[in-house]
Amino acid sequence: MCIRDRHKMSDIIVDLDLRSYKIIVKSGALKSFPSYLKPHDNIKNFVLITHDSIMKLYGSNLKNNLESLGYDIVEIVLPDGDDSKDLEIYNKIITKMIESNCDKTSVVIALGGGVVGDISGFVASSFMRGINYYQVPTTLLAMVDSSIGGKTGLNFSRKKNIIGSIYQPVSVIVDPDLLDTLPFNEKVSGLGEIIKYGAINDRNFVNKLHEWVKDIESFPYIEAIERCCQIKAEIVTKDEKETDLRRVLNFGHTIGHALESYFGFKKLRHGEAVSFGMICSTYISFKKGFLDTGEYNLLIETINQLPLPKLSKVDPDKIMHYINFDKKNENGKLNFVLLDGLGKAKISQEVSSSEILESLKVLSEY
Repeated sequence: MCIRDRHKMSDIIVDLDLRSYKIIVKSGALKSFPSYLKPHDNIKNFVLITHDSIMKLYGSNLKNNLESLGYDIVEIVLPDGDDSKDLEIYNKIITKMIESNCDKTSVVIALGGGVVGDISGFVASSFMRGINYYQVPTTLLAMVDSSIGGKTGLNFSRKKNIIGSIYQPVSVIVDPDLLDTLPFNEKVSGLGEIIKYGAINDRNFVNKLHEWVKDIESFPYIEAIERCCQIKAEIVTKDEKETDLRRVLNFGHTIGHALESYFGFKKLRHGEAVSFGMICSTYISFKKGFLDTGEYNLLIETINQLPLPKLSKVDPDKIMHYINFDKKNENGKLNFVLLDGLGKAKISQEVSSSEILESLKVLSEY
């Protein structure tokens, strides 16, 4: 895996005035984590939230590193999987923090993938009305997407991220070396989100990805991660609260989230579901005349080069049930992300149920 190139990293800033922060993308960043801490006066303790497998791989060393500097660490290890993002786990975390005498000066460290980042951010946003937290993503998908922008969330009643807030971290620390231990299918999931960034913002990036995804093991991860972080930082800077532009980041997600709910979070990974969602959304964009044949074929071919899982029978009507409950619905109208040419996205409220149902038929080929 080609992640240790010598590509020069430039600072990536999410510019939100007093809530501005830096995204650090650097090999070995986790080992030097303390050097990236902003000075906090009178820190009570660090609350390290992670999964068991990540604790064994990286968390123990991070904990020892911080303890050697005199910090107290509250260790909270979550069950693996998306099921950790629920109110029961949230309650257990808050209880542990109260029992550990955490206060307004406590600082949360989210060490893990999107699940850890989402629930840790929500904990930080709601404990004592808000405490500081750092995002330290350990999956490719989290490195390029969920750790950036301050979205936090819990799942409820099989509805993804229906509870949550927008609450920015102090910083995002991305160490591509952590991809060495990432399972192959998790890399594939992350690549789905990476392709999304090219589709909505950078046609030239899609051209590169079309070639890069042919060999996932030699994929230039650092270069791709940095480009995705730059794109997301620019979008979040312009629209932090997702009132307009930021919605384009949901390309493929309306149908993708519905597929996750339909098949179950354990069967279909988020980036895989988004990849299928992008196939449907690209099809609708093409049918509406927003993409030419060459653009359509390039993007679909790029997605199809990913070794996505085989889908069992898709029930379009049941999937539409989840889509109709999507949190991107406003006053009964769905904000659907389409491509207005490859590398440019737009929001439309003119996508009909029949068009979505027609696009879902394309998935029968998968």
